[in-house]
Amino acid sequence: MSAPDHRRGPLWKQRLVGDRAQFGMWVASASPLLAEICAGSGLDWLLIDSEHAPNDLVTIVPQLQAVSSYPVVPVVRPPTGDPVQIKQLLDAGAEVLLIPMVESAEQARRLVAATRYPPVGFRGVGSALARSSRWNRVEGYLGSADGEISLLVQVESRAGLDALDEICAVDGVDGVFIGPADLAASLGHLGKPEHPDVVAAVTAAIATIAAAGKAAGVNAFGEELARQYLAAGARFILVGADLTLVARGSEQLAKRYI
Repeated sequence: MSAPDHRRGPLWKQRLVGDRAQFGMWVASASPLLAEICAGSGLDWLLIDSEHAPNDLVTIVPQLQAVSSYPVVPVVRPPTGDPVQIKQLLDAGAEVLLIPMVESAEQARRLVAATRYPPVGFRGVGSALARSSRWNRVEGYLGSADGEISLLVQVESRAGLDALDEICAVDGVDGVFIGPADLAASLGHLGKPEHPDVVAAVTAAIATIAAAGKAAGVNAFGEELARQYLAAGARFILVGADLTLVARGSEQLAKRYI
């Protein structure tokens, strides 16, 4: 007996090499309801974040469930590249992970291994208890899981930029996401991700990633900057966040009456 395929549309890896870039938004509210609302927006992907948002495994699973019937790809970002957290998220049904603060090829290789079953990697085997295998209702899950998982690594420091060529060369890394906020701080421009030096560094990084044959991603809430990075070769871009939309929208509402 095989379980129904709950994915909608092509795998993330296939989308990254498709005919257009993939546009997404942060879901940082830890709310399944907001996640579902955002999933129906028409965007391509959602970043369910637990690095800077109040999310953990218990709150992430309901959000994955809430968006599962929509044609949107949920990307989950753990707070660190801890292999235990990676194992738990994969078992919970996350198929695309974005790991923050990657600064070396050695670190990237270990992250790849953490997402693969032996003998390729060292992901723990617990499919009988896992939502990802539908509790062993998906025939052949252990043999097919490695090919369905996508690993994105986040480069957001001077050290990461210095190692970018080597990181891009790691087999199993499907994309490299540039984080302008932390990168700005690392380059001496704290709180200024749109500083010309930061924009230049991000643009150069996108070119390096694309030249290595990997998909380049970036965060850019301003439309002009997002389109600039898109023209530079970015393939997946975060263009907003649920909490910022609520914050700015509620402020605009208040200004009309108060």
